[in-house]
Amino acid sequence: MPSFIKALNSQVGRKIMTGITGIGLMLFLIGHLAGNLTIFGESQAFNVYTHTLVSLGPLLYIIEAGLAFFFLYHAILGISIWLQRRKARPEGYDKYQTKGGPSHQSLASRSMIWTGIIILVFLVFHIMHFKYGLFSPDEGTVILESAGGVEARNLRALVIAEFQKPLIAFGYIAVLSLVILHLSHGAWSAFTSLGMRHGETSKKVQLGAYIFAIVLMLGFIFIPLYIFLTGGQGSLIAY
Repeated sequence: MPSFIKALNSQVGRKIMTGITGIGLMLFLIGHLAGNLTIFGESQAFNVYTHTLVSLGPLLYIIEAGLAFFFLYHAILGISIWLQRRKARPEGYDKYQTKGGPSHQSLASRSMIWTGIIILVFLVFHIMHFKYGLFSPDEGTVILESAGGVEARNLRALVIAEFQKPLIAFGYIAVLSLVILHLSHGAWSAFTSLGMRHGETSKKVQLGAYIFAIVLMLGFIFIPLYIFLTGGQGSLIAY
């Protein structure tokens, strides 16, 4: 066991665990986007989706605790790797290059620590904003006829109301744009840390990472942008 823990704490071990937690978080983002897009479904779809999550009871708390652990562990690993590199190269470099071939250094890779910190802070705000409604008045409750007439929080109305505010809508869009940077390099780094690092395979993984990050985040960005531009009355929003 001590040798296993030592291996995890090594630079290589931390990179592997960063990759594993990163892939887990990417899978979560895919599921989260799928749920968020139900806001463009029938009028009760989004509230049914959120109510279903709440109805999980203790299981939801276990899932949330697991996600919190993944996010925090991923952040701690990323910061520790960055600090180790800073310690090894305290002077920094004016020119980025590698000995073994073309460098994978880019704006995305060099800004990982900063975009990661911004995303972590944003995540706390996002949870407080919509899960707990601390920064805006709650929109009350709604009767979900399609779920058997149960009463649920009208989170759909809150989301639509909040994304009509310029500061909220474009603040979310700005942070989500930074997520494209973080995710594009992070997805490539995650898979190369797990062995996909050679020749054409690495190039294909890098291209796939860029496409994945852009498509996924454009899906997230579309929601506040569409609601803001249509004043919450667009044809995709059913009433």
